[in-house]
Amino acid sequence: MKSYYQLLTLLLLLSMGVMTLPAADKLPPSDYHSARWDPVHFFPAINSATNEQCLECHQEIINRKVLDKSPAGVSASSALAWYQTLTVYKGPQETFHRRHLVTPLAKELMNMQCTTCHQGSDPREEAAIPPDINNSRFTLRKQVNPEICLMCHGDSPYQLMGLPSPWEESREMFQNNCLLCHVATRTTRHQVNYLNAEAIEEAGKKDSDVCFGCHGGRQWYRISYPYPRHAWKGMGEVIPDWAKNRPTESEPRFRLKQQQANN
Repeated sequence: MKSYYQLLTLLLLLSMGVMTLPAADKLPPSDYHSARWDPVHFFPAINSATNEQCLECHQEIINRKVLDKSPAGVSASSALAWYQTLTVYKGPQETFHRRHLVTPLAKELMNMQCTTCHQGSDPREEAAIPPDINNSRFTLRKQVNPEICLMCHGDSPYQLMGLPSPWEESREMFQNNCLLCHVATRTTRHQVNYLNAEAIEEAGKKDSDVCFGCHGGRQWYRISYPYPRHAWKGMGEVIPDWAKNRPTESEPRFRLKQQQANN
């Protein structure tokens, strides 16, 4: 009853102009439900959100560790996870987000941001609006566009590259060296803001698993990603049939600052 009269008093003071509330955008979220609707989760604020802003509330994704043992009792230290099978991965098993943000390999070769994969979170897009018994207006969607994952976890299109068989089988024919061919072919690559292009090129000279890791070595999908076919020095004028519908530029949000300035 006391809180009821306090609320009435507050409303009366507000209506009389005796007191005012701070601007809504100056108020920090006071609870989980308020935080879900914070402007940072929506356009346009999400476009400029930093990792620090995201991790202010989602720090647990960095602090979380893998289980010492699987539910079946298998020790993590005595088993290889699929991502550990490549020569470029060093260290123990790590969680999904840590492998993309804070592990040595992530820091060396990648420049991933939370917003690279997560373009906000609108609760209205993840449930029926309004709920109904038949789910006739159900709009449940994924929190991440699967194409983002496909960019680094797709199949290797060895047929398009003219390889006689998948890279795992034919790599010895090419001295286990991707740059044997790509030193002069499709040389404008990795020019996106979520990768460290120079570091990738240097590491690729030493170990082909650096290249294969994101081009078939960590495959989740049966298909490959249709990467934009940027023009390179010495590029032929004839476009192969498979490349005729390929974009020639990366998505605007993935372009480097100098690329955005040129456009």
